[in-house]
Amino acid sequence: MGRPRKFDEHDVLIAVRRQFNETGYHGTSVDDLSRATGLSKGSLYSAFGDKDALFRRIFDEYCAGSDQNAAARVAGPEDQALDRLRAWLTAPDGGPDRRGCLLAKTTAELAWENEGIAARSLAAYETLLESCRLLIEQAQRAGQVDPAADPEALGGLVLATHRGIEALLKAGVDTATLNRIAATAIDSITLRPASA
Repeated sequence: MGRPRKFDEHDVLIAVRRQFNETGYHGTSVDDLSRATGLSKGSLYSAFGDKDALFRRIFDEYCAGSDQNAAARVAGPEDQALDRLRAWLTAPDGGPDRRGCLLAKTTAELAWENEGIAARSLAAYETLLESCRLLIEQAQRAGQVDPAADPEALGGLVLATHRGIEALLKAGVDTATLNRIAATAIDSITLRPASA
């Protein structure tokens, strides 16, 4: 009978995700993961498999969380759909998180060389795009966006703006500038009331 684990799996996975997010897949060694988690290489291998298996697990969990957040944004009153998109685009208060999004970083680093990662990344982005499209359709039904506009194209515009804002935030652009960009993106697709 094996000895019981003496670590919290959730805490270990958070430390592993932080390490991969800071140094990327190729820039992270098993020694780095051992230091980050406080576990020996043997314990890591025994509990989670090799580096690749561990990365795939945290990346899949990260993408699943992104999918859940996208679904949560779609829920809510239709007349608040643009408010939810605006909130999603708004940069967080405080200093920039220079680590950025694990989905974006992993796609840039690995999608070109790893079909499994490419497929999971694409699925996550398609879920984000679909959620944006659904929110635009809600805003159209609420009379806030031109009903003749292409909701998939506008949803793609919002998603591309989000990705761009994230990259600029990572580079250190101030949040006031980024939030003006976010507001302009949403305002540009919002119907203006007809003047009297």
